Amino acid sequence: MCWIVNVALPALGRDFHATLGDLSWVLNAYAITLAALLVVAGRLGDRIGQRPIFLAGVAVFTVASLGCALAPNLGLLVAARIVQAIGAAAQLPTSLALLLAAVPADRRTTATRSWAAVGGLAAASGPVLGGLLVQADWRWVFVVNLPIGVLTLIFGGLSLPHPAARESGRLPDALGAVLITAAVAALSGALVEAPDWGWVSPGTLGLAALAVLAGAWFGFRSLRHPRPLLELHLLRLPRFGVAGLGTLTFNVAFAIMLLSNVLWCQEVWHWSALRTGLALVPGPALVPIVTVLTTKAVHRFGHGRFVTVGGLLFAAGMLWRVVFLSVRPDYPRDLLPSMILGGIGVGLAMGTLIAAGVQSLPGPRAATGSALVNSARQISASIGVALLVTIVGSRIGAGSSDDFRWAWALAAALSLATAAVGLLLSRPVRPAAAPDLEPATGLTTGTAAH
Repeated sequence: MCWIVNVALPALGRDFHATLGDLSWVLNAYAITLAALLVVAGRLGDRIGQRPIFLAGVAVFTVASLGCALAPNLGLLVAARIVQAIGAAAQLPTSLALLLAAVPADRRTTATRSWAAVGGLAAASGPVLGGLLVQADWRWVFVVNLPIGVLTLIFGGLSLPHPAARESGRLPDALGAVLITAAVAALSGALVEAPDWGWVSPGTLGLAALAVLAGAWFGFRSLRHPRPLLELHLLRLPRFGVAGLGTLTFNVAFAIMLLSNVLWCQEVWHWSALRTGLALVPGPALVPIVTVLTTKAVHRFGHGRFVTVGGLLFAAGMLWRVVFLSVRPDYPRDLLPSMILGGIGVGLAMGTLIAAGVQSLPGPRAATGSALVNSARQISASIGVALLVTIVGSRIGAGSSDDFRWAWALAAALSLATAAVGLLLSRPVRPAAAPDLEPATGLTTGTAAH
């Protein structure tokens, strides 16, 4: 979905006469809502069962997709995207939890990386499918979800397993979800609007202050609440906190790359949505191939080395664009090598970071922990989009090449930080360093297997 909607963004702007800052909320409203609700949905899956939550999420997402397709203005489209994100939040952690429940512990790395590879396969078809659909009308980008959703409900209802609920008691802190939503939305708003409002304007400073206050309050509640949205003790698990940090840095870089390439092809090179989609295929097409081919090697050598190499390759792809950028279309020299390097980097790093985090979790926290990992992905995606809008602003055209260079340089720096995280993941974990996973509330969390 992220590839398809990104390709459609310029068409949305022309239809609604919207600025890039306004359009960014089509992406960020979805990402922020998804990030805030993933942990709630994951814990709800732990409590009620992953199967019913997953199927409910598919139903909500499908209906919201129809709302997106029928939206008469940008405001209602953003509202429908928020509802879409609610449905996606119910699907994402429960889908991984259903998969993990069906495989033995010693196959969870393979299963998790295969799960990520399926996402990569969808991403590979996304640019071309999005380009084809946008050629007709951007609304078809959302209509295409309807038959997929209906078929998923039919076959999911018939074939999905029925794993038992793993915990009981109250749901996690609802106010915490509101606070993290407010914090990330305010930060994104400050970054997006600062170029127009001014960095020291009352509006920008007010949003920045709101982001700090809401974030601090969220952290405080996570420490003190009996059922926190973010279980901070999970971050002390060997590798889980480190993998989460790598997920944040890598996905900010990924979001910058994804949207910047779409804007560059359509707004600077003046290519159609279909031609843009075809140009972007090599990167995502390599992701599932690399993920599958390196599965056995990850088992043998561990996660860290592959995260490091993936981060370095993705950084090389971004730096390639910095050096060889061409305002006149020069796909074989400018964009293609960057997409190949980046695709291999994503295939090595992204799924491996998810596997490194999820594998360190206790069994009863499979859905909740995978929700935390994916929340980090969504938060970083919204920050990446906001940072790109801040750097590029509304000056998209032949004269804005230096702005894009700065954006790609930032993505390269973040990818190098991810490579450093891989070095941390390569260090051996001492068993004595593992924290006590039994919270003070008396939750049953099981043993830290796998």
